[in-house]
Amino acid sequence: MLEPLFNPQTVAVIGASRRPDAFGHRLLAGLVEAGFPGTLVPVNPAASEVCGLPCQPRLATFPGSIDLALVAVPAAVCKEAVREALDAGARAVAVLSVGFREAGEAGAEREREIAELCRQRDVRLLGPNCLGLINASRRLFAFASPLRPKPGGISVFSQSSAVCALLLERLTADHLGLAKMISIGNKADLSESDLLRALAEDHETKVIVAYLESVGAGPGFVRAAEHATARKPVIILRSATTLAGRKAVAAHSGEVIGQDSAYGAAFRRAGIIRAEDIRGLFNLAAAFSLQPLPRGSRVLILTNAGGPGIMAVDAVERAGLTAAYLDPQSATRLRQKLPRAATIYNPIDLLAGAGPEDYRAALSIALTDHNIDALVVICVGQGPESQSLANAQALVAGQGGGKPILACFLGHEARTARDCLLTGGVPACGSPEEAVAALKAMWEYVSWRNRPPRVVTRFKVNRRRVERIISRHQRGQRPRINEAKAKDILRAYSFLVPAGRLAASAEEAVEIADRIGYPVALKVISPDLVRKGELDGVRLNIPNRQGVRDGFDLMLLRMARQAPQAAIDGIYVEKMLDRGLEVILGLHRDPQFGPLLMFGLGGINVEVMKDVAFNLAPITFDEAMTMLASTRSYRSLLERRGEAGVDVAALAGCLQRISQLATDFPQIAEVEINPLIIGESGGEPVVANAKITLGGEIIGQ
Repeated sequence: MLEPLFNPQTVAVIGASRRPDAFGHRLLAGLVEAGFPGTLVPVNPAASEVCGLPCQPRLATFPGSIDLALVAVPAAVCKEAVREALDAGARAVAVLSVGFREAGEAGAEREREIAELCRQRDVRLLGPNCLGLINASRRLFAFASPLRPKPGGISVFSQSSAVCALLLERLTADHLGLAKMISIGNKADLSESDLLRALAEDHETKVIVAYLESVGAGPGFVRAAEHATARKPVIILRSATTLAGRKAVAAHSGEVIGQDSAYGAAFRRAGIIRAEDIRGLFNLAAAFSLQPLPRGSRVLILTNAGGPGIMAVDAVERAGLTAAYLDPQSATRLRQKLPRAATIYNPIDLLAGAGPEDYRAALSIALTDHNIDALVVICVGQGPESQSLANAQALVAGQGGGKPILACFLGHEARTARDCLLTGGVPACGSPEEAVAALKAMWEYVSWRNRPPRVVTRFKVNRRRVERIISRHQRGQRPRINEAKAKDILRAYSFLVPAGRLAASAEEAVEIADRIGYPVALKVISPDLVRKGELDGVRLNIPNRQGVRDGFDLMLLRMARQAPQAAIDGIYVEKMLDRGLEVILGLHRDPQFGPLLMFGLGGINVEVMKDVAFNLAPITFDEAMTMLASTRSYRSLLERRGEAGVDVAALAGCLQRISQLATDFPQIAEVEINPLIIGESGGEPVVANAKITLGGEIIGQ
């Protein structure tokens, strides 16, 4: 699909300047110095040659056709340059110039114009406002940088040019091999989804690494990512995770950025490995590109220092991995090879003076032990630099057996050893915890790849009832659906809702209360009151007819005084619920990814501790159960009712039904069930209060 971009035979550099400090000059010089094997066509009307190559005054004077055009001219003349490239037969165009959408509306219009030119010719456009691209094995370094990492299995794309340059620098410094690198810039055409699909099929790419601030069409991104992660690991570092960060991106690029919880849910759905920072990104890139994936979660720590070894074992437990032990035969063999004071459990402590023979012996036994799936090898420099280097060389020589090994060599004198490890194919992490975190990500990726097929349950519901309610509100331009109608919608989707009806008079309220039974609750229903409880718009535990009459009249009187402009639809009379554990279920339609489900335990767990879980709709039963279990309060949810517990399966079913409601009706922007009352196991959760809001655009596919 992107063959002309990654494997061109003829490359034109439009804007190839004679000034060494100019971007166009550095771009051409990089291609020349890297030894690009194809034909290079510099274009500069004011020069006869640049970098020793003959120049064309215009691309139209070049007698042949081109595959890739690199455009590095001022934004004001980019449109004409792109047009010339297309007329010359360009099958891909990369605009590296700045001054487009990131510079304001005039620049945005220029960006739309060049994108439309390329679209009309069915030519893919990279950028604008990007640094270019690299195909290391092809010696295509269309990138204004002198750095030349060795060819390898890591492919990188980045939304930020500065981060792209930083990643290139780190890859080179860490001796990690590069397959492809793409600076995607403003994404006027080629997007992260396009690159995920292309790199998923690229036989040179073993691991895909990316830096993103936003995505375009969220559902399309998830599908592209699922396609890629089914074939190889995808590691993404994302910024703009805070409100301030989202505002900064919006100001910089003009893009609407969704909530980070939605990105997290999308990444989990697609099997994307999320890096927390640059350092973690490179640990993960090294681990996935250099080592095999683990067959299980059992990890053995091999160390020459007790403290860091214990830190690593603690990290293994916290990560949900298993601290493994050698089988008795292996332990006996290792005991015979190590000093008497050495420890052969986990961590295996080789002692401070351990040399390469000790590491080699322990490594060979651990790699053949059926109890061990992965190793973290720690070496704390406690002697000359040559000692750490010798231990690193032993580790490089001894790796194998299909089990991943991650190393942590500590101390100033271990710098040369770390270079030896990375050059030899062993990831060198900065701490024991970093090594364990990388192993955790590797095992989670294996588990995701081996997950059962997703099966989304479709419940039997009354869609016609919901359609009528939504249609009436849309015709009346009323985005808020009141509690009474919201509960009607939830009843139609098989939620258990207390008996209740809307009353227009005190006598009608009494009739309803007599029919459903006491005690009852009274609630003012108004499209203009968001928090009716704060205005005395809710009365609970009314025990008799007189209480209903008095409560009805008093509530209307107080509403007239406190909210005289509010339109009152009536007062909802509802059967009081038994007390139980309160949880919150919700739905919010994210601008990038569409319906985002939320679950949290009520009270301070949501408001103060922010102990909530999110997932994208549609959701499976297993995903709903995982969503519940991911909250810190899940254990208390299970134990709250003693031995009986609560019916978490029924709670998962409620999440599935909200998920179906969200996918059935894209007109619904928000749903909040707060609280949902859950009782002992076997008791169905009951909706105590609910709000539904219409509006928002239907998310693009």
